[in-house]
Amino acid sequence: MLIGEVARRSGVSPRMLRHYDALGLVRPTGRTVGGYREYTAEDVRRVFHVESLRSLGLSLKQVGHALADPDFTPSALVGDLIRWTEDRLERERELLDRLRAIDASAPTGWQDVLRIVELMQGLGSTSAARRQQAVLTRPEDAPVPVELLAEAVLAESDPSVAGALCWALARSGPDAVTALTAGLDARDVDVRRRAVRAIAEMDESPRATEALTKALDDPDTTVRGHAALVLGRSGVTAAVPALVGMVVEGFNDVDAAEILGTLSRRPGCADRILTLLVDQLAAPSADFATRVRLIQALVELPGTAVREVLRRLTHDGDRAVALIASAFVTLLDERSLADRGEGDL
Repeated sequence: MLIGEVARRSGVSPRMLRHYDALGLVRPTGRTVGGYREYTAEDVRRVFHVESLRSLGLSLKQVGHALADPDFTPSALVGDLIRWTEDRLERERELLDRLRAIDASAPTGWQDVLRIVELMQGLGSTSAARRQQAVLTRPEDAPVPVELLAEAVLAESDPSVAGALCWALARSGPDAVTALTAGLDARDVDVRRRAVRAIAEMDESPRATEALTKALDDPDTTVRGHAALVLGRSGVTAAVPALVGMVVEGFNDVDAAEILGTLSRRPGCADRILTLLVDQLAAPSADFATRVRLIQALVELPGTAVREVLRRLTHDGDRAVALIASAFVTLLDERSLADRGEGDL
């Protein structure tokens, strides 16, 4: 079979077949009377072997070694190829992200492109001071992609740099919250914590409230608690169960109790909060410290129903709990008398 026929059947150009011959990868078994290369069926199979190995990313030198060594084991080489390919893909993903970031900034000239590249290089520095400087020293009129800043916020571990990034992101437009919301779905809990803190820094908006409400279901106490505090202070009653959970867990329980007290003054909310706190007091898993925190949260609530609960607790089987409840009953009674006295005056 002459070289032209082999080229047609294999898809390898005659020029490449000659190159394979020169390298010793595929040498035709014979020659015609006129000196033309003549390939046997075995030669053609070797051509296909070469092409198959090249399709895996092997160099021609590696292909030649693999075909020449009868004791060659592919596992080590394939493992190296996997690592090299993963590294290459990672570099290409970084390049693609960089190009998308530049495109998203809608540059009007090369100066805008260079500014974005400079910002990305600064944000990628190992120095926290340089990362912060890259954010704070950028020109006011320089376009910065929201996605680029959001990605930097979600990756930043230094609190000072994170603060600068959140400040810049908040000034970048209404899409800032949307760009951060993806971080709430991250597997890495640190990323979710950064996302919820950054969203909390944004101005109050329906998007921010929606994102923080979603974070109330997060399995992490910190993420869930931070969202609950922000929403509770804004009067969002959906945060009530999470706030009660914070009291139970002892995570920012004082702040959570105060917010529950404020929310309880909203129409129809007091009974709900009281019921949740009482249910937790009666839970078999509630230890002494937990019950004390729950009693302290109860005291923040208005109304006579709270006193009735506390009076029942003065007969609690746990003597320490009973004494604490009794002290709070006395405190509330004195406070009530003082309020009535002020009213009489």
